[in-house]
Amino acid sequence: MSADERRAQLVEAAIAVMTRDGLAKATTRAIVAEAGVPLGVFHYCFDSKAALLERVVATLHERSVERVLATPPTTGSVRDVVRATLETYWQHVITHRDEHRLTYEVTQAALHDPALAGVARAQYELYLHTNTEAMVTTADRLGVTFTVPVASLSRYLLSVLDGLTLNWLLLGDDTTAAAVLDLAADHVAALTRSA
Repeated sequence: MSADERRAQLVEAAIAVMTRDGLAKATTRAIVAEAGVPLGVFHYCFDSKAALLERVVATLHERSVERVLATPPTTGSVRDVVRATLETYWQHVITHRDEHRLTYEVTQAALHDPALAGVARAQYELYLHTNTEAMVTTADRLGVTFTVPVASLSRYLLSVLDGLTLNWLLLGDDTTAAAVLDLAADHVAALTRSA
């Protein structure tokens, strides 16, 4: 296997261990055991556990937004397109609950461990970048502009989705989650005008 293939193998093993046993139990030894490789392979592929966690976060993020970016809705009002986009993301949350829970574990660990501070920062910068990209692409495709700075709207929407996801992971209230997604779509659509 190439080094890139080994890294991907270790990332998948790390995700399996972390979602099954929790971040605290995801030792380097547990990860290489899950991958079925010697410990030296880990040190060859990653210079630290923080580097592995960054790749884990990036991989989980790619999975959660992959369908959103790959198959954006193309018809309907601005509100309908925004709501459909949010729903595509939300279905990933519902069907991959443990992966989304893991992203919060990584964030919490990074807040308590200075060696992991860069992991959480990179995580949220990635989220913001993707939100901004999706919003700009959607606005261009629909021929609208936003009435507020896209950077602010992107952070706002991230805050809504982040809080809603955590709330849903704890309470599992599908009805309220759907209502919040409706409200977010209404709000974003209200902040647009024809270009």
